[in-house]
Amino acid sequence: MERDSDEDLVRRIAKGDNLAMRVLYARHHLRAFRFLQRLLKDEALAEDALSEVFLDVWRQAGSFEGRSSVSTWLLAMARNKAWSALRKRRESALDEGVAEAMEDEGDDPEVQLQKSDKGAAIRACMEKLSPEHREVLDLVYYHETSVEEVAMIVQIPENTVKTRLFHARKKLAELLKSNGIDRGWP
Repeated sequence: MERDSDEDLVRRIAKGDNLAMRVLYARHHLRAFRFLQRLLKDEALAEDALSEVFLDVWRQAGSFEGRSSVSTWLLAMARNKAWSALRKRRESALDEGVAEAMEDEGDDPEVQLQKSDKGAAIRACMEKLSPEHREVLDLVYYHETSVEEVAMIVQIPENTVKTRLFHARKKLAELLKSNGIDRGWP
Protein backbone atom coordinates (compact mmCIF):
# COMPACT_ATOMS: atom_id res chain seq x y z
CA MET A 1 0.00 0.00 0.00
CA GLU A 2 2.89 2.38 0.66
CA ARG A 3 3.73 2.14 -3.05
CA ASP A 4 0.18 2.96 -4.19
CA SER A 5 -0.26 6.34 -5.83
CA ASP A 6 -2.11 9.06 -3.96
CA GLU A 7 -4.94 8.76 -6.47
CA ASP A 8 -5.24 5.02 -5.77
CA LEU A 9 -5.35 5.76 -2.05
CA VAL A 10 -8.14 8.30 -2.52
CA ARG A 11 -10.14 5.76 -4.53
CA ARG A 12 -9.68 3.24 -1.72
CA ILE A 13 -10.63 5.84 0.90
CA ALA A 14 -13.84 6.48 -1.05
CA LYS A 15 -14.65 2.80 -0.49
CA GLY A 16 -14.04 3.14 3.27
CA ASP A 17 -10.46 1.79 3.48
CA ASN A 18 -9.05 2.98 6.84
CA LEU A 19 -5.52 1.81 6.05
CA ALA A 20 -5.46 3.86 2.84
CA MET A 21 -6.52 6.89 4.89
CA ARG A 22 -3.67 6.33 7.34
CA VAL A 23 -1.14 6.04 4.51
CA LEU A 24 -2.41 9.21 2.80
CA TYR A 25 -2.33 11.06 6.12
CA ALA A 26 1.23 9.88 6.80
CA ARG A 27 2.34 11.16 3.39
CA HIS A 28 0.74 14.58 3.51
CA HIS A 29 -0.08 15.69 7.03
CA LEU A 30 3.22 17.43 7.76
CA ARG A 31 3.24 19.51 4.57
CA ALA A 32 -0.41 20.50 5.06
CA PHE A 33 0.17 21.30 8.73
CA ARG A 34 3.14 23.56 7.96
CA PHE A 35 1.11 25.35 5.30
CA LEU A 36 -1.78 25.84 7.72
CA GLN A 37 0.55 26.99 10.47
CA ARG A 38 2.07 29.65 8.22
CA LEU A 39 -1.35 30.93 7.22
CA LEU A 40 -2.93 30.79 10.66
CA LYS A 41 0.13 31.60 12.81
CA ASP A 42 -1.38 29.48 15.56
CA GLU A 43 -0.40 25.86 16.17
CA ALA A 44 -3.68 24.87 17.81
CA LEU A 45 -5.75 26.40 15.01
CA ALA A 46 -3.53 24.70 12.43
CA GLU A 47 -4.03 21.33 14.14
CA ASP A 48 -7.80 21.84 14.19
CA ALA A 49 -7.84 22.85 10.53
CA LEU A 50 -5.67 19.85 9.62
CA SER A 51 -8.13 17.53 11.34
CA GLU A 52 -10.96 19.14 9.38
CA VAL A 53 -9.04 18.73 6.11
CA PHE A 54 -8.52 15.01 6.60
CA LEU A 55 -12.07 14.55 7.86
CA ASP A 56 -13.19 16.15 4.58
CA VAL A 57 -10.88 13.79 2.68
CA TRP A 58 -12.63 10.87 4.35
CA ARG A 59 -16.06 12.29 3.57
CA GLN A 60 -15.35 13.62 0.07
CA ALA A 61 -12.88 11.11 -1.38
CA GLY A 62 -15.55 9.90 -3.76
CA SER A 63 -15.89 13.38 -5.24
CA PHE A 64 -12.18 13.69 -6.09
CA GLU A 65 -12.10 14.11 -9.88
CA GLY A 66 -8.35 14.00 -10.44
CA ARG A 67 -8.22 17.41 -12.16
CA SER A 68 -5.22 18.19 -9.96
CA SER A 69 -2.79 16.13 -7.93
CA VAL A 70 -3.95 14.87 -4.55
CA SER A 71 -1.42 17.11 -2.79
CA THR A 72 -2.81 20.16 -4.61
CA TRP A 73 -6.35 19.08 -3.67
CA LEU A 74 -5.28 18.77 -0.03
CA LEU A 75 -3.56 22.16 0.02
CA ALA A 76 -6.62 23.78 -1.57
CA MET A 77 -8.80 22.30 1.17
CA ALA A 78 -6.27 23.42 3.78
CA ARG A 79 -6.28 26.94 2.37
CA ASN A 80 -10.07 27.09 2.49
CA LYS A 81 -10.07 25.87 6.10
CA ALA A 82 -7.43 28.45 7.02
CA TRP A 83 -9.33 31.34 5.43
CA SER A 84 -12.51 30.23 7.20
CA ALA A 85 -10.67 30.14 10.51
CA LEU A 86 -9.14 33.56 9.88
CA ARG A 87 -12.54 35.03 9.09
CA LYS A 88 -13.79 33.68 12.41
CA ARG A 89 -10.75 34.87 14.26
CA ARG A 90 -9.38 38.11 12.85
CA GLU A 91 -6.72 38.53 15.52
CA SER A 92 -3.81 36.18 15.02
CA ALA A 93 -0.28 36.73 16.25
CA LEU A 94 3.02 35.40 14.91
CA ASP A 95 4.62 33.03 17.36
CA GLU A 96 8.16 34.33 17.13
CA GLY A 97 9.22 32.40 20.21
CA VAL A 98 9.21 29.09 18.34
CA ALA A 99 11.19 30.47 15.41
CA GLU A 100 13.74 32.18 17.64
CA ALA A 101 14.23 29.05 19.75
CA MET A 102 15.49 27.13 16.72
CA GLU A 103 19.26 27.34 16.50
CA ASP A 104 21.78 26.38 13.85
CA GLU A 105 24.38 24.39 15.79
CA GLY A 106 26.97 24.99 13.05
CA ASP A 107 27.13 28.76 13.69
CA ASP A 108 28.77 30.61 16.53
CA PRO A 109 26.56 32.68 18.86
CA GLU A 110 27.27 35.96 17.05
CA VAL A 111 26.21 34.55 13.66
CA GLN A 112 23.17 32.96 15.30
CA LEU A 113 22.15 36.32 16.74
CA GLN A 114 22.62 38.01 13.38
CA LYS A 115 20.52 35.33 11.68
CA SER A 116 17.86 35.55 14.36
CA ASP A 117 17.66 39.33 14.00
CA LYS A 118 17.58 39.09 10.22
CA GLY A 119 14.96 36.32 10.34
CA ALA A 120 12.76 38.43 12.63
CA ALA A 121 13.18 41.41 10.30
CA ILE A 122 12.30 39.30 7.24
CA ARG A 123 9.20 37.93 9.01
CA ALA A 124 8.21 41.48 9.95
CA CYS A 125 8.60 42.55 6.31
CA MET A 126 6.57 39.55 5.15
CA GLU A 127 3.80 40.56 7.54
CA LYS A 128 3.61 43.95 5.81
CA LEU A 129 2.71 42.28 2.52
CA SER A 130 -0.92 41.78 1.61
CA PRO A 131 -2.40 38.37 2.51
CA GLU A 132 -2.58 37.52 -1.20
CA HIS A 133 1.12 38.26 -1.71
CA ARG A 134 2.17 36.38 1.43
CA GLU A 135 0.11 33.39 0.35
CA VAL A 136 1.69 33.00 -3.10
CA LEU A 137 5.21 33.52 -1.73
CA ASP A 138 4.56 30.91 0.94
CA LEU A 139 3.22 28.36 -1.51
CA VAL A 140 5.95 28.88 -4.11
CA TYR A 141 9.00 29.27 -1.89
CA TYR A 142 8.19 27.36 1.30
CA HIS A 143 6.07 24.60 -0.19
CA GLU A 144 7.81 24.46 -3.57
CA THR A 145 4.46 24.50 -5.32
CA SER A 146 4.38 25.26 -9.05
CA VAL A 147 2.57 28.29 -10.43
CA GLU A 148 -0.01 25.95 -11.96
CA GLU A 149 -0.65 24.26 -8.60
CA VAL A 150 -0.85 27.63 -6.81
CA ALA A 151 -3.46 28.72 -9.35
CA MET A 152 -5.53 25.61 -8.54
CA ILE A 153 -5.12 26.01 -4.78
CA VAL A 154 -5.92 29.73 -4.68
CA GLN A 155 -8.48 29.41 -7.50
CA ILE A 156 -7.11 32.20 -9.66
CA PRO A 157 -5.61 32.21 -13.18
CA GLU A 158 -1.92 31.29 -13.57
CA ASN A 159 -1.12 34.75 -14.94
CA THR A 160 -2.59 36.29 -11.80
CA VAL A 161 -0.32 34.07 -9.71
CA LYS A 162 2.68 35.25 -11.75
CA THR A 163 1.63 38.88 -11.36
CA ARG A 164 1.18 38.49 -7.61
CA LEU A 165 4.58 36.80 -7.34
CA PHE A 166 6.23 39.61 -9.28
CA HIS A 167 4.67 42.32 -7.13
CA ALA A 168 5.20 40.38 -3.89
CA ARG A 169 8.92 39.90 -4.59
CA LYS A 170 9.29 43.54 -5.62
CA LYS A 171 7.50 44.83 -2.51
CA LEU A 172 9.41 42.44 -0.23
CA ALA A 173 12.73 43.57 -1.74
CA GLU A 174 11.76 47.21 -1.12
CA LEU A 175 10.76 46.48 2.47
CA LEU A 176 13.95 44.52 3.11
CA LYS A 177 16.10 47.25 1.59
CA SER A 178 14.39 49.92 3.69
CA ASN A 179 15.21 47.81 6.75
CA GLY A 180 18.86 47.53 5.75
CA ILE A 181 18.74 43.86 4.81
CA ASP A 182 20.83 42.59 1.97
CA ARG A 183 20.11 39.34 0.12
CA GLY A 184 22.41 36.93 1.98
CA TRP A 185 23.11 35.77 5.49
CA PRO A 186 26.12 37.27 7.32
